[in-house]
Amino acid sequence: MTFKNRIFTSESVTEGHPDKVCDQIADAILDDILANDPNAHVACEVIATTGLVLVMGEISTTHYCDIQEIVRKTVKEIGYDRGKIGFDADNLAILVAIDSQSPDIAMGVGKDSGAGDQGLMFGFATNETKELMPLPIMLAHKLAKRLADVRKSNEFDIELRPDGKTQVSVKYNELGEPEKVTSVVVSTQHADNVDQKVLRDFIIKEVINKVIDKDLMDKDTKIFVNPTGRFVIGGPKGDSGLTGRKIIVDTYGGYAPHGGGSFSGKDPSKVDRSASYMTRYIAKNIVAAGLAKNILIQVSYAIGVAEPTSIFVDADSVYTNEQLVDLIQNNFDLTPSGIIKTLDLRRPIYKQTASYGHFGRTDVDLPWERVDKKEQLKDYMSKKYAK
Repeated sequence: MTFKNRIFTSESVTEGHPDKVCDQIADAILDDILANDPNAHVACEVIATTGLVLVMGEISTTHYCDIQEIVRKTVKEIGYDRGKIGFDADNLAILVAIDSQSPDIAMGVGKDSGAGDQGLMFGFATNETKELMPLPIMLAHKLAKRLADVRKSNEFDIELRPDGKTQVSVKYNELGEPEKVTSVVVSTQHADNVDQKVLRDFIIKEVINKVIDKDLMDKDTKIFVNPTGRFVIGGPKGDSGLTGRKIIVDTYGGYAPHGGGSFSGKDPSKVDRSASYMTRYIAKNIVAAGLAKNILIQVSYAIGVAEPTSIFVDADSVYTNEQLVDLIQNNFDLTPSGIIKTLDLRRPIYKQTASYGHFGRTDVDLPWERVDKKEQLKDYMSKKYAK
């Protein structure tokens, strides 16, 4: 997982992007249920389009969840609170089509705590940033978050609106280290009366230059701000939204593989979510311990079976991949119940992950981002595989 003499690009989106609106609604519903019924089974999907939100899925819980209220509150918090923006929290048609969890699936995740589905999940960490994440996705996320912060601050005369996207291209040198940013793209929804030249200068000054270190850019760095020249119609009015359609944004920006399963709206019995968090936790602790420069971990599961069907490792390390698999097997419980217990996942902590990435976050306290196992891992490897 090293890119030498190549350019790699990652993107992010703001919380007002239509797909992210749906992710946030789904996770807000999940949080409300888990706060009152930690053992609930939730698989919630959301669709958003002009004037309409559809909430559907399979939920088994003892808690009454006021879905209508949660949808309106979430949409309003994002900033869609006026008709002229094109999507208004107080004037939405909200349709709910919820059924209980299939008894065939429930049987698989019963007393033996088997996996809720078959599938494969990946975790990754690299030492190229302090967050132990790839630089392109970290910069893209920080640009998107800064764009939202500027919009919400009310410190500036220019009127930005909730929808937006960012993209960053990074050139790596012959050692595989980040060398420079070759291009930056920022697209932001704005009021109809905003001058594009004024907008470009504003975004460069208040967003790009506030996020990207000047040493990473030079006169050849290409900067694109609203490349089409206009972005007034946005959010679910400009494009329909759907949960789980930004899984690469949610993880590693394409730098590392993704198993295909999405996160938002799923309770932790779904290994699509919980095992992805666990493999990130393992990978981050291994890199934080200095046992690898970067590491990719894959696990796979069969529905109703607790133990993974396979564990795969590919690492830049003085240790072999087989030794690192041994480390994982002897220091981490990868059963669904073990993952939930290790990371304390039956809590309402998920809405905060639904924008700006699930990994590499320093603005919120996420259990899979902690490096509390690094000393234990160093001690295990030094004793068993002395170098």
